Amino acid sequence: MVALGPISTDLYLPSLPSIGTALGASVSATQLTLSVFIAGMAIGTLIYGPLSDRFGRRPLILLGLMVFAAGSVGCAFAPTIGWLLFWRFVEAVGGSAAPVLARAIVRDLYSRSDAARVMSFMAAAMALAPAVAPIIGGWVHLTLGWRGHFWILTFLGIVATGLAWRLVAETNRQPDAGATRPARLARNIGELFRHRGFNGFMLTTTFSYSGLFSFISGGAFVVITVLGVAPENFGFLFIFAAFGFVAGGTLGGRITRKFGLMRMIEMGVWIGVAAGIAGLGLALADIATPVSVIAPVAVVFFSCAFVFPNATAGAIGPFPHMAGTASSVLGFVQMGTGAATGFLVGAAFNNTTVPLFAIITGAMILSLATFYTVAKPAERTMHV
Repeated sequence: MVALGPISTDLYLPSLPSIGTALGASVSATQLTLSVFIAGMAIGTLIYGPLSDRFGRRPLILLGLMVFAAGSVGCAFAPTIGWLLFWRFVEAVGGSAAPVLARAIVRDLYSRSDAARVMSFMAAAMALAPAVAPIIGGWVHLTLGWRGHFWILTFLGIVATGLAWRLVAETNRQPDAGATRPARLARNIGELFRHRGFNGFMLTTTFSYSGLFSFISGGAFVVITVLGVAPENFGFLFIFAAFGFVAGGTLGGRITRKFGLMRMIEMGVWIGVAAGIAGLGLALADIATPVSVIAPVAVVFFSCAFVFPNATAGAIGPFPHMAGTASSVLGFVQMGTGAATGFLVGAAFNNTTVPLFAIITGAMILSLATFYTVAKPAERTMHV
């Protein structure tokens, strides 16, 4: 389930330039199909968590997956860029149920420290599918055209619904009948934003995610347009970047107990900043090759696999009584910031690699700064 969102963003990346040509859209308008998807994920994320605190995780997961499949059908038939943006939004609202409720389920079942370890393994597994997706997407682009991607997503949505029906048990053992009441919901969200630890961990993972999403949204244009790589070969380069996330998630799952949640995040933010600066230096030196682009990006992805699961566990851990709402707010801020970053990458694109790495580096520096100025001081006073 958690892989469905990344697959939805990564599968059709090789077709982004062709979609713009086919529908008569500009680079920035075409890139909005990614940003709108992330915005839809953000809004959906904000809805499903509180509803799952009230009605349970399982029914909301099933509803979301069915909406996702319906939105994918709409994308496959979209006649204009405007309709494609609309159906991508619908698709995202449905697909957002899976990751936000998966995080809530982990919090239902595990303590804070064990949740970080489990989320690390989950992150590694999540990265495997999108690592392969652009490769498959390149060949789908050649054989079925860009609309073929959305028929594949429709099929995956139907399969995921069936698997969830059979395999996902209800983990919310104490549904809160008042969780969706406006006054209670406002009070719960207010409690989250008054909690310095929640804010610190949320912003740390949000800015790291923005750095990662910068490449997801702009990487195809850089690799295909600037480096001249054929669309069907884009996935073979992307898989090296995604492998960084797989390696980081796998290693993180093994060493989190040894180093602890805070140390894992600290290592992650420093690695991310170093990789971003290295990539920006190469870009400013006018060195634009597959290695000069993909190598630093792969290290950024590796760093994010240290940051995401541990910062997520740190943010949600103090709120077992409203894990769904906490996961929703975290996802909303993360996805909303990612959508804005994706728009910025598209607007700044100038047929060089400099804007991409400037935005990645800036995002990673912000992640490091919020960790040291908000999350780490708050951790010293938290009693979870």
